[in-house]
Amino acid sequence: MTQETSVQLHTPLPSAAAAEQRAAATRRLAALGELTGGMAHDFRNLLTAIGSGLRLAENNWDDPAKLRAYLAETKIAIDGGIALTSQLLAFARHQSLDPHVGNVNEYLHTFEPFLRYGAGPDARLILDLTPDLPNCLLDPAFFDAAVLNLVTNARDAMPNGGRIDISTRHVSGSETPGIDLTSSYVRVRVRDEGCGMPADIIRKVFDPFFTTKGDHGTGFGLPQVRAFMEMVGGTIAISSEPEAGTTVDLLFPSVS
Repeated sequence: MTQETSVQLHTPLPSAAAAEQRAAATRRLAALGELTGGMAHDFRNLLTAIGSGLRLAENNWDDPAKLRAYLAETKIAIDGGIALTSQLLAFARHQSLDPHVGNVNEYLHTFEPFLRYGAGPDARLILDLTPDLPNCLLDPAFFDAAVLNLVTNARDAMPNGGRIDISTRHVSGSETPGIDLTSSYVRVRVRDEGCGMPADIIRKVFDPFFTTKGDHGTGFGLPQVRAFMEMVGGTIAISSEPEAGTTVDLLFPSVS
């Protein structure tokens, strides 16, 4: 039997705001640490391309056509480095919740390179984004951190590699296990093929400091995701079965 549980969150908890803010900051740092290897690899490739382009330009100083071509390639690499740095700074910036109307597909497209870093080299990350979704209320930085957390959890549940699916849908009714929706929602689903979790573990995953990762876990990840969904009036649901993977649904009330 598939073990399922769900959490519906609508009322903010002011007394926990400071703790959740600290948890968000800690998780953001942890997520940045997860990305370091991939980012360093890409920066090294960009620097190699820049260095090669400049050396070739120097060796062909008397050939204007080749010189322009090599400088153009070098500029492309420089622009790539600037874009990568801008994305990293935007993600790293610590800020309080700033919810506004946006489209989850647009944020997922923009953040896709970071999600692929988070998934690691042994996981296949597949995006299946339904077009023409309605907008919903969210904070871009917290949304990015929440989805990245789910992706890294999925990766850790598949030490031998596997597939991570991120999909978006416009849902209502009982289209999500364990939740009977009474209005229109935008669903962001992250599904893996990993080790899964029994029911007694699922009941604890939102407890602060609880982790299944031993010394490598902070216990902040899913509580942070829960807090984010709570702040925007959303809902989170988890379904899992041992040795058959885990599915996490983030449901955001749609905005007309």
